[in-house]
Amino acid sequence: MRRRLTLLVAATTTLVLVAFLVPLALLLRTVAQDRAVVAANADVQSLVSLVGTADPDSLRLTVDQLAATADRPVTVYLPDGTILGDQVAPTPAVRLATLGRSLTTSDARGREILVAVQGRADGTAVIRTFVSVAELNRGVHQAWAVLAGLGAVLILLGLAVADRLARRLVRPITELSVVSHRLANAELDARAQPGGPPELREVAGALNHLAGRIQDLLREERERVADLSHRLRTPLTALRLEAESLADPADTARVTAGVDALERAVTGLIRQARRRSAVPDGESAAADAARVVRERVEFWSVLAEDTGRAVSVDLATGPVAVGVAVDDLAAAVDALLGNVFAHTPDNTGFAVTLAVRAGGGAVVTIADNGPGMPAGLIHRGASQAGSTGLGLDIARRAAQASGGRLGLDTGSSGAVVTLELGPPATPVGPATPG
Repeated sequence: MRRRLTLLVAATTTLVLVAFLVPLALLLRTVAQDRAVVAANADVQSLVSLVGTADPDSLRLTVDQLAATADRPVTVYLPDGTILGDQVAPTPAVRLATLGRSLTTSDARGREILVAVQGRADGTAVIRTFVSVAELNRGVHQAWAVLAGLGAVLILLGLAVADRLARRLVRPITELSVVSHRLANAELDARAQPGGPPELREVAGALNHLAGRIQDLLREERERVADLSHRLRTPLTALRLEAESLADPADTARVTAGVDALERAVTGLIRQARRRSAVPDGESAAADAARVVRERVEFWSVLAEDTGRAVSVDLATGPVAVGVAVDDLAAAVDALLGNVFAHTPDNTGFAVTLAVRAGGGAVVTIADNGPGMPAGLIHRGASQAGSTGLGLDIARRAAQASGGRLGLDTGSSGAVVTLELGPPATPVGPATPG
């Protein structure tokens, strides 16, 4: 935009200067030629009275002096054929002037000025002078050079002014663009400094108002989520008390473990809603995928045993670091395993595999022997089995946050869900056994 404004001003300034300087240059040339002709005529007219009355000897001396001082040829043709001054043969124009007619002729060499002097007893005398092209255009080229230099200076000055104005116009637009990108990157404290024309100041104010409104809405949303999550603590406490009153210690332990897991999830949800992002500033999300997957499989194995499902587990040994938070990874694995129980009948087995991903990270594969999951489940909010439709989307977002992806292959022989997780952004040390 800045370059286009500069080019526009340059083109406009050039057109204006051409429209002004070209006629002025032509006028200067005309004035210079008229000045030279007037000077020549003045020299010739100074001889008219003398030529009409003086004798040839006196006239010769005067003509020679004038030719020497006028810096141009001056010739007097007397009626008897005597030529005084510069010895120039009579031209057709001179012969025409002897008839008593004064005239001026022009050719490629310059202008010939002829004045017929009548009143002599012996006939009509003719005074001739010649103004060359160099004399006609004396000083013209210098004036044109001055005009050209003046035009160049005016164009450069116009470009400088246009560039300064364009910079003042473009800088606020660039700042608005930077602020909008910062807002898009979740830097909600970014604000634009109003500047430039009134329209841009209004846009900056509107952008700042929008950023503030987004902050308010997000703050209200986090508070609502946190309040809603906090309200779940009361029924969880009641559920824990009910579990402790069960007669079978095994049932008590199983239900209590489920309540503990749910309470941890609620606590994590409250913590995540209260803070600005899932990862504190300066830290990188990281988790040991082997440990998290093992814990979640052990949790779901109790329900699998109750529903007669055979579970096959093949996990890579040792810590497997992935670039996703522990809570997010646990929620993703729970969502995938929960889909197995939700979309397959009882007594349907499934297998969980964890392998190290080429280039870092891990690949979690969950395959079941059921009829396969309905199409479209991977889209947020889409479900054909009465669920919320958010399970696979949670897993997809966890995978994408780590630089991986979520794949789904479903058919008559069952469904295979592949969760690829990328490595953490910064290297992490060995995980502490938990």
